[in-house]
Order: sequence, then C-alpha cells, then structure tokens
Amino acid sequence: MLTGSNPVDRGKKGSKLHALSEAQGIPLALAVSGANVHDSQTFKPLILGTPAILSRRGPRRRRPAKIRADKAYYLADHLTWLRGRRLVTRIARPGIESGERLGRHRWKIERSISWLFGYRRLTVRYERKGSHFLAFLGLAAALTCYKKLAKLTT
Repeated sequence: MLTGSNPVDRGKKGSKLHALSEAQGIPLALAVSGANVHDSQTFKPLILGTPAILSRRGPRRRRPAKIRADKAYYLADHLTWLRGRRLVTRIARPGIESGERLGRHRWKIERSISWLFGYRRLTVRYERKGSHFLAFLGLAAALTCYKKLAKLTT
C-alpha cells in the first residue's frame, strides 16, 4: 500500500516520495511510501533499484561510488550492508553530527525533487491508486532526464 495514516493531519491519508539521484540531480530511482512509514525502510530498495552506471572508460560500473543521506537513514544495519557492498557512506549520525555539512550535497536531491513536483499532476496527489501515482512519477522522472540530457547535447 502506498498510502498510510498521516502523522500530521490525523484525518487524512498521505504518502511520501523517496528519490535517489546522481551528482547532477538526475533521478535514478524513485519510491513512494505511506506517510507513516519510516524513511529507513525504503533505503535498501532504492539502492537496489539503481540502474547500471555507464563509465566513460572501461567496463560498466554497477553501483554508485558514494552514498549521502539524511539522519533518518542512519542505522547500523544499513551501514554494515553498505560496507558489504563496498559503498562509501556519508550519513550524519543523529545526536552527534549536524546535518549542515551535508547541506552542500543535499541541495542536489532537493532540487531534483522540486523538478519532479514541478509537474502539476504530482504537486497534489489526485490518484487513489498508488500504482497510478508511481506511474506519473516515472513519467515526470523520464521527462526530467530528457530535458537535462537535451540541454547537455545542445
């Protein structure tokens, strides 16, 4: 189910968008979850949903080199899982580090989410079925990628 009870407005159901993007802000993987689902539960499916990355020289890289995330994604289980996949992590530890040092990298993901919500159909969720909303989200991501790549070639 892609909706859940909203922790802010108790009478309505809500959903959250989770995105994984590359360094320039092009979305690579997207997920939608209920508003009452903790962010850390969507972390592994997003990483596993990352497509193969083309490198300019040599064989294809199958994974990103670095992972930067919010404090909500910090769990010991996630860190050991990422180390097992040989990924460099930069996740602020809650109560120890401030998230300000991640701010210079976080704006890229915030920008890509704002690009996705720039499409009127996604700003307010009109669809009752989560699969329909996810389909429109995929179309928005494809259009965003197309616009960025078209800009690079001209």
